[in-house]
Amino acid sequence: LEHPSLDKAAGEEFLQEAFQILLQEGIRKGMDAAEKVCEWKEPQELRELLDLELQSHGEPQHKVLERCRDVVRYSVKTCHPRFFNQLFSGLDHHALAGRMITETLNTSQYTYEIAPVFVLMEEVVLAKLRELLGWSGGDGIFAPGGSVSNMYAMNVARFRRFPESKRKGSWALPRLALFTSRESHYSIQKGAAFLGIGTDNVYLVGTDERGKMLPEELEKEIERAKAEGSVPFFVSATCGTTVLGAFDPLPSVAAVCQRHGLWLHVDVSDGGVGLSTTPPAFPEGGILQGRADSVAWNPHKMLTVGLQCSAFLLRDSSVGPASRYNRGPGQPRDVGDNAGTPRRLSQGLLQRCHGASATYLFQPDKFYDVSYDTGDKSIQCGRRVDCLKLWLLWKAVGTEGLERRVDRAFACTRYLAEELKRREGFQLVLEPEFINLCFWFVPPSLRGQEGSAGYWSQLGKVSAGRGPPARPRRVRRLRARPVSAQVAPAIKERMMRRGSMMVGYQPHGAKANFFRQIVTNPAVTRADLDFFLDEIERLGQDL
Repeated sequence: LEHPSLDKAAGEEFLQEAFQILLQEGIRKGMDAAEKVCEWKEPQELRELLDLELQSHGEPQHKVLERCRDVVRYSVKTCHPRFFNQLFSGLDHHALAGRMITETLNTSQYTYEIAPVFVLMEEVVLAKLRELLGWSGGDGIFAPGGSVSNMYAMNVARFRRFPESKRKGSWALPRLALFTSRESHYSIQKGAAFLGIGTDNVYLVGTDERGKMLPEELEKEIERAKAEGSVPFFVSATCGTTVLGAFDPLPSVAAVCQRHGLWLHVDVSDGGVGLSTTPPAFPEGGILQGRADSVAWNPHKMLTVGLQCSAFLLRDSSVGPASRYNRGPGQPRDVGDNAGTPRRLSQGLLQRCHGASATYLFQPDKFYDVSYDTGDKSIQCGRRVDCLKLWLLWKAVGTEGLERRVDRAFACTRYLAEELKRREGFQLVLEPEFINLCFWFVPPSLRGQEGSAGYWSQLGKVSAGRGPPARPRRVRRLRARPVSAQVAPAIKERMMRRGSMMVGYQPHGAKANFFRQIVTNPAVTRADLDFFLDEIERLGQDL
C-alpha cells in the first residue's frame, strides 16, 4: 500500500497513442468521404476478428492499442458525410472536446459539492433552451435520451394530477388514459408500460395523410376514454415525427387539452426545432409559450452535440412544501432572515415528484446553499454530465451558428427533394415538411408499370406492419436480384457491404418499403448529396 497500483507514466503514454488512433482513424478517416462508412462483417466473422473473450491475464500495451484500432475500424462511422441512417449524425469538434472533458472528470451531477461547475452550467443551459421555447421560467433536467424525457413528462403529469400516486402507487388511482398520435415515437407506449399505466390505456389518435394528429379525432378518443370509465390526464403531441417528419397542429391540440384539463407534452426530440429561421420551426406562432406544459428536446440530433444530450423542459415554476433545515456555519443568510433561523428550501414540481431526500447525499445542514443540490429532481442517483458538450459548442458558435446549422439541414433536404424530382426512377412519398425526405426508388424493370395491379407488391413485397424476412447468417456475394426482390432492403444490403453509405428504410401502414433520408451532419456537401442519389441508382439498376 506504500505505492499506487497504477503506473501513471505508462498510462499517459498509452493515452497519447490511443488519442492518435482516435484522431487519425476515428476522426480524420471517419469524416473523409473517400473512406468507407462501415467495414461490414457478419456477426461470427466479426466476433472472431475482435477476439472479444476476456482472460485472466492482461495483454501488453501494443496489443491493447491494436484492440482500439479494431474497435474503430469495424464500427460504423456516424460522423461520415455519407451516413444518413439515423436522426443523429456528424461530429462537432468542440462538443467532442466537451465529451472528453466529461469522461476525464468522471463526476456525477447530483450535488454542488462534487459537480459545482456543472450544476451551475446545467441551470444556464436549460434556462436558455426554455428561452428558445418562449418560456421565461420553469424547470428542467438532462435525461438519458428522449424516451426517458417523455417518461418524465408522463410521471410528472400524473403526480401533478394525483399527488398521492407517489406514495400510494397506481392501485390508489382511477384507470388513467393518455393520448398520442399513431405517428408518435414508440417511447410513449414503453413509458406507459414502465410507469404502470399500461399500454392498453394509451389511445392512439388518428392522423391525416401527412401524419399530423387530427384534433377532432383526439376529441373523440378523449370522450371514448371517459365513456369507458377512464380518467384522461395527458396528451403527447409531436413536432417532427420519426418517419414522416410531421408536425401536429399544436394550437388545435392545445385547445382540446385546455377544454378537458389535460397536460400537454410536446416531443420535439429532433433537437433543432425553435432554432431554425426556416419553416416549420414552430409554425404555430409561439404556441409553446403559454400552452404546452413540458417539452422533450434532443440537441444530440440536429445540433450535432453527440450522444447523449436530451433535455426535459418544464414550464411549471410552482413551489411546494419542503422540509426545514438549519443553515450551516458560514452560509450566507437570506434577505430578511435572522442568522441561524430555520428556513424553507423551495422545491419545484420535478423535485416534489421524484425527491427521496437521501440523507447521505442531500444533507440539509451543509455549509453552502443546498438549493444547488439538484440531484433529487432526477429519477437517477448517479447522473452523467450532459450539459458541457452543448455548452462548449454553444460558446464556440453562438446561437447564430446553431441557427445556421439547422437552416443548412433544411437547405440540404430542399436540394435533395428538387434533384429527386428531376431524376427518373425516384418518387417522393410526400413533399417534405421537415428534414425527413421519404422516397421510393423504382428500378428500370418496374418503370412505366405504376398503374398495374402488382406494381406495389413487386416494389416492396411487404404487407402492412411487417418488415423484411430474416436473412441467413452467412457471407454472400453481391448478385442481381429478381424483380420480386424487395427493392429498398436489397439496395440497403449492397451499400452496407460496399461501405459506400448508409440510409434507413421502412414500410409505413399500407405503403411499401421506402427510404427515409436525413441530413443533420454539417460536413455534408452538395457532392455528398449528389453521390447519394447516384449511388441509389447504381445499386438498384439491375433489380
